[in-house]
Amino acid sequence: MTVEITVLGASGATGLELTRQALARGHEVVAIARTPERMSIPDSLLLSRVAADVRDPESIAAALKGREVVVSGLGIARGDKPGVLVAGATALAGVPRVVWLGAFGTGPSARAAGPLTRTLLRMLGDQLADKVAADAMVLEAGGTVFHAGPLTNGPLSPSRRAVALGDAPKRLIPAGVSRATVAAAMLDEAENPSYAGGIVLPLSR
Repeated sequence: MTVEITVLGASGATGLELTRQALARGHEVVAIARTPERMSIPDSLLLSRVAADVRDPESIAAALKGREVVVSGLGIARGDKPGVLVAGATALAGVPRVVWLGAFGTGPSARAAGPLTRTLLRMLGDQLADKVAADAMVLEAGGTVFHAGPLTNGPLSPSRRAVALGDAPKRLIPAGVSRATVAAAMLDEAENPSYAGGIVLPLSR
């Protein structure tokens, strides 16, 4: 079943992967980014590029008006002040289906990630608080949050799977997972919601 999928943060590394894969699945895609013309994706009849910034309430409200399914690859770019993620989560209030990218080891997944990962993530300072607060807002609104381990640029894993937070594998250090694998898992959830209101881990195997 094809649906219109809106990608928030579409020009980032994960956002680009979400956009490419959604188009490959035959979905109509609305790609939202501050500078969508810079996206390294060929034009397509299925692709609409929309310029909007989550820190500009008017532009992002207009871009998200009437959207039913949003997958977010929104991240904190170099030079951004903390608050980008909370601004994005705020803008998504009222969207019926939201699939949001978070980080394993933050918020509710901190205990499962172990003490070493928690210590490393504390170095993020205010950015960590931004991540945790944004995740909480999405979960409270009934969205799905994917807590991915360290992201790589590897290929889509043929043995990928997604598990609920309670089934997280026990490891000293979280396993890396490719952006392609994470994007595929997020799109699976966008197409067929199975974890609404919960935290999910995308795994390579």
